[in-house]
Amino acid sequence: MSTSDLKSVYDDGTRMRTSVLGADHVANSTNSATPFTRPAQELVTSYCWGQVWTRPGLDKRTRSLVNVAMLTALNQHHELSVHVRGAIRNGCTEDEIQEVLLQAMVYCGAPAGLAAFRTAEDALAGLRDAES
Repeated sequence: MSTSDLKSVYDDGTRMRTSVLGADHVANSTNSATPFTRPAQELVTSYCWGQVWTRPGLDKRTRSLVNVAMLTALNQHHELSVHVRGAIRNGCTEDEIQEVLLQAMVYCGAPAGLAAFRTAEDALAGLRDAES
């Protein structure tokens, strides 16, 4: 891939990441990157957001719900919180998130599911508070 192609993928990724997670989150992630962590931020932006999230096969709502399920399975609570907020930004409802968490709980086990419900509830409560 040429340097200009890489720049284009990174720029597409930045736009998608901002669309899903919000400008503040992306700015915080980018601005708080250190020389050690910056390559990881660049890789996530280019690869996850620029090459995968921009593909036409799934809409953003579906990708968000898939991520909620996968992050539950992986017990990645910080990222789950981020993606629950992203799912709401992408038009998912609390009921849809709840259904995904129940489905994941059956396949991932009660401890993972209960932890995911706590994480999601905290993220949703934060969004509700911000609206008030």
